[in-house]
Amino acid sequence: MIELSLHILDISENAVRAEAQAIYITLVEDPQTDCLTMEIRDNGKGMTEAELNRVLDPFYTTKKVRRIGLGLPMLAQAAQSTGGWFEIASKPSEGTVVKVAFQLSHIDRQPMGDIPAALTTLIVGNPEMRLVYRHRREQMEYLLDTDLIKQEIEDIPINHIEVLKFIRQDIVEGLKEINAQA
Repeated sequence: MIELSLHILDISENAVRAEAQAIYITLVEDPQTDCLTMEIRDNGKGMTEAELNRVLDPFYTTKKVRRIGLGLPMLAQAAQSTGGWFEIASKPSEGTVVKVAFQLSHIDRQPMGDIPAALTTLIVGNPEMRLVYRHRREQMEYLLDTDLIKQEIEDIPINHIEVLKFIRQDIVEGLKEINAQA
């Protein structure tokens, strides 16, 4: 994966497979400290201590389709190559939290990628799930909360094409307003 949006999608899909009902994604760009942090939290089934100890092993995965799990090891390596760090915490029946930091200005930091596409893809495939995306840059913040959208649209499905177009455009404009990096 060469973009952060793809890591977000990968980790979120892992959360869906872990039966999460809600995923909370927070990105914070802090030019003052030259740091980009990302946190993805879910309320899925979580992992045992033994599973948690193996998540950075590229030859370990709980997926049945393929026998390698490169997503988290690649994310950890991407963060560390910019002078950042990677953390993961999980408890059975409580969910998982992935935290990662990058040097914001580092030449090797992966670009954000297409955040609007990643988020709308998650909504399309998981309309019943709550997705909360929060992106901060300095004193500005963009927030997307699918529960709030569902309240506004009432009987219209959140994965209806017109709703998705609106959500995607809202993300694009919201990130532009806060001067989020690409």
